[in-house]
Amino acid sequence: MLNRNFSSLFAVSALALVAACSGQDASTAPDKAAPEKAAGEEAASEEKMMAGQDELKTMRAQFAVVEMEADTSFLTDEERQVVNKLNQVGTLMSKIYLRQRSEMNPAWRAEIEAGGNELLLEMFDLHFGPWDTLDHNKPFYGEMELPEGAAFYPADMTKQEFAAWIAAHPEDEDAFTSGYTVIRRTDDGGLKAIPYSEHYREFLEPAAALLREAADITTNESLKKFLTLRADAFLSDDYYESEMAWMDLQGPIEAAIGPYEVYTDGLFGYKTAFEAFITIKNPEESAALAKYKDYLRDMEANLPVDESYKNFKRGFESPIAVTYQVHGGGDNVPGVQTIAFNLPNDERVREAKGAKKVLLNNVLGAKFDRILAPMAEDVLVDGQASLLMKKYMSGETLFHELSHSLGPGTITVDGEETTVNAQLQELYSAVEEGKADVMGAYNILYMMERGDMPAAEKENFLATYFVGLFRAMRFGINEAHGKGAAFQYSYFKEAGAFSWDAQAERYVIDFAKLEQAISDLTRDVVIVQGDGDYDGAKTFLNTYAKLDEHAESIIASLTDLPVDIQPVYADEL
Repeated sequence: MLNRNFSSLFAVSALALVAACSGQDASTAPDKAAPEKAAGEEAASEEKMMAGQDELKTMRAQFAVVEMEADTSFLTDEERQVVNKLNQVGTLMSKIYLRQRSEMNPAWRAEIEAGGNELLLEMFDLHFGPWDTLDHNKPFYGEMELPEGAAFYPADMTKQEFAAWIAAHPEDEDAFTSGYTVIRRTDDGGLKAIPYSEHYREFLEPAAALLREAADITTNESLKKFLTLRADAFLSDDYYESEMAWMDLQGPIEAAIGPYEVYTDGLFGYKTAFEAFITIKNPEESAALAKYKDYLRDMEANLPVDESYKNFKRGFESPIAVTYQVHGGGDNVPGVQTIAFNLPNDERVREAKGAKKVLLNNVLGAKFDRILAPMAEDVLVDGQASLLMKKYMSGETLFHELSHSLGPGTITVDGEETTVNAQLQELYSAVEEGKADVMGAYNILYMMERGDMPAAEKENFLATYFVGLFRAMRFGINEAHGKGAAFQYSYFKEAGAFSWDAQAERYVIDFAKLEQAISDLTRDVVIVQGDGDYDGAKTFLNTYAKLDEHAESIIASLTDLPVDIQPVYADEL
């Protein structure tokens, strides 16, 4: 019965393999007004280097434009009004995030628009700036490199200067390392922290007003509470109560709006990026997956590490929502698209209530249809390419998100309480995404061992998981998910979990060795995180987060497949 339910459940959803923890439509296109630029950024100029039209066309072809659809027929007029208000908030999140990448972006966009190069403007809007997010942020307009810290810090500020400032001004440490401040130069060349609520006030005040308008419309008390508290948080920078309220959200509208992920901060991984996921929930599909969250405590206990690395402090509530995205905003929009997320990231909330796992079914389905399904025959030899099963693409996505709630979170280093994120800094995102991937695979194998998934399909799952690594590595190994996939690939290669068939120019998986390597890698990553070992994490990534010639040749051969999709959503329901 359990096996049959699992099979039928995932067979009906065309979901993709790798979860991310963003399409461009007219409503989220970057705007033109430019605030004062961050220190060190170049001024707009009349003449700039730009990619040629052929190169821009190649970049354009990497993304398949998809008109996204979702069944909204069950929503009431009231709920439609609320969603339309939230869509407007999503547009404001895009205005903020455009500036979080670079405060010169609006001026550069105006330059490009005035120049009349429509394809160049389209690429700028797709990537939220002049940097190709699929090619290590290589500039395609102008020559300025994207600063590691984006626009969260002065472009000329080094990590050493930041650390030296805190050492000399310890009273500034909390504000400087906060996820809700930007760092700017003072008139005398020093550093100061500015709260998001102040720095982005021109966008956060209208966003808060729209949230309150939506709260006034809805009769859903849990949604009303969340929207009201999130409006307050936009103006106070205190998100704790609204995050707690989001965990308790009920009803068909599932909206995540605010500063969440730290991927854009490549300098320290401290600063959060604004984004919005406006989705509607499918209650039947959500209920069908709910049983797996009940196994989280068992999954934690089953991790292949010493008991001291296991984390039973977090809440294991972890609701699962299967949704259909109807709009996006901010960090959710440019470049590679999110197919699922696990929020909030605040460890205090996770310890109290766990974290919510949200799957974006229509985004997942579009990626499967256009990218994942045809990829297997280019990666695996014929006898193994046919093993791929759609339900295990969906299953790995779900268990990736569940695994974000497992393993070390709040830890003790040198006698002081801290978090894995704080200790690993800019390395955290790649380590965590790779951890969630491999631990997700480890936990699916555990479900098979328990009899909750069909063990007879183990090779089907492992083949599906292996091919999924290549989809993520195509994003570029400078990006968190691509780097996380790359270190899995190299670790498995070292373990002899696959070999290269020179005649077929495809991979052959050794399933027994891959299963063991999944367990071993889960152990190693959890220990690095649990130790809060920055140097160990850096050595690990330097050793494994790279591609060999065979992986590069396979990825290069996939030119007939888009790298990702560009969803287009309606402005209003």
